Amino acid sequence: MTRAIVLVLDSFGIGAAPDAARFGDAGADTLGHIAAACARGDCDLPRGPETGPSAGRQGPLHLPHLARLGLFHAHHASTGHWAEGVAVPDAVTGAWGHAAEVSSGKDTPSGHWEIAGVPVRSHWGYFLEEKNSFPAELLEVLVQEAELPGVLGDCHASGTEIIARLGEAHVASGKPIVYTSADSVFQIAAHEEAFGLERLYALCEVARRLLEPYNIGRVIARPFVGDATAGFTRTANRRDYSVEPPAPTVLQKLHDDAGTVVAIGKIADIYAHCGITRTVKASGHDALMDATLEALMDTGEHSLIMTNFVDFDMVHGHRRDVPGYAAALEAFDARLPELLDRLRDDDLLVLTADHGCDPTWRGTDHTREHVPVLALGAGLAPGSLGACETFADIGQSLATHLGLAPMDDGTSFLPPASSSTTLSNATGGH
Repeated sequence: MTRAIVLVLDSFGIGAAPDAARFGDAGADTLGHIAAACARGDCDLPRGPETGPSAGRQGPLHLPHLARLGLFHAHHASTGHWAEGVAVPDAVTGAWGHAAEVSSGKDTPSGHWEIAGVPVRSHWGYFLEEKNSFPAELLEVLVQEAELPGVLGDCHASGTEIIARLGEAHVASGKPIVYTSADSVFQIAAHEEAFGLERLYALCEVARRLLEPYNIGRVIARPFVGDATAGFTRTANRRDYSVEPPAPTVLQKLHDDAGTVVAIGKIADIYAHCGITRTVKASGHDALMDATLEALMDTGEHSLIMTNFVDFDMVHGHRRDVPGYAAALEAFDARLPELLDRLRDDDLLVLTADHGCDPTWRGTDHTREHVPVLALGAGLAPGSLGACETFADIGQSLATHLGLAPMDDGTSFLPPASSSTTLSNATGGH
């Protein structure tokens, strides 16, 4: 019996995908452009009394543990050049590769579902207008059913910018703030105290139902606190309301096979709670890593632990915060040995991403990029896995490792010997 651990470094792309031009993303490179900015000194932050992961970071991008797993080799294979200023190890300890996405979008659900073996080839619905983004009839019904005095926003916006701009008017009027982006998403921001957190969640559930005809991937509750004088701040009580994956993911297959699926961070929301045994909420990368380490200690065989490190995307990528993204990567890398030291010989560890979000790119949206596939354990020899034609290679490899029936998409990158975890598990033989 075996375990698998999947860490999703949300938005950590490693070079433009073959079809990036179709998305306006030709030349995007989240890792490469962060490394170049660090090498130029653009990400040097002053040393002083400030605290936090970004305080005082200096010099070239320093990711020694990810480098030993093969990160920079994967980036080189994706782009054809080495990232600027980084230290490339003489030898790697992990199996490394890069994967292209076959799903039609570059959004969070599509990327995660494809990682779990289920690409999204149909097209999501989008709200394309920058202003007056939502159909008037949709907002009218939402206001009526949720008994609202109206709504604010109705536009494309950054979440932090729009609460700064409309937070005071929201508190005064009781009207929630609704906004969207280039993703298939309907976001609702409201003050936890003035509007009420549970009321916000209930409102999102109404919106989720009303949006079914529009084929929108996610409704996101964006609670915040504060006031106009001190400023408004989003809280950790975000909640995503996703549609269900179009077919059983490897999470669902493991769950149905009496296995254990531990979803840490926003994983459960992304998969619409399908195939989840236990949900662990945590806010901030340190808390997410702590929860992952704790899960490793108390999760037994025939199990999958999956964690999403969201701040790479939400806090740094979308806000085009290059120094912050670099510092967050280095802080994550510094904690990796804690996890590596707790792995068992027969565990399979996979580090990957769900899309890119190049913080040097124009706009504030995701970028269509290759993602890293860094794997350790399960009989894998250090070295190149090559180019994966789909993120679903990860899901297929997880299915192989966990002794589940094969997924419809993807090719396992595990060596044949790992198939000794036979399909007896899939028939209840564990």
